Amino acid sequence: MRTLCASTLIGEFFVIGFAGLVAMKSDDLSDTTVWTVCGIGMLLSVLLCGMITRPGGTALGWALQIALVASGFFVPMMYILGLVFGALWWASVHYGRKIDQAKARWAAQEAAQAPAGG
Repeated sequence: MRTLCASTLIGEFFVIGFAGLVAMKSDDLSDTTVWTVCGIGMLLSVLLCGMITRPGGTALGWALQIALVASGFFVPMMYILGLVFGALWWASVHYGRKIDQAKARWAAQEAAQAPAGG
């Protein structure tokens, strides 16, 4: 699960940065506000890569997905990109857990087949 989720989060890191560049063109937002918010989002996406397997890591990832969709209020294209990355996040979590379960089963089978006293 960690690899799939981290890949999604790294992709979001770049999307948040590019959204910041687009948001800078808005007359309603100051550059300081844009880069403070984007910087926090980018930092969170990188930090979450290491926190995925810890308690609450997946929930924080979902919070980031919601924030990404909500950023569409300022950069309308982010509604679409937020939904795309939300779907990628769901797939990363869902299929990542299935892969982890399969790996655990394979490890248990190998341990059971290993000669005793090996």
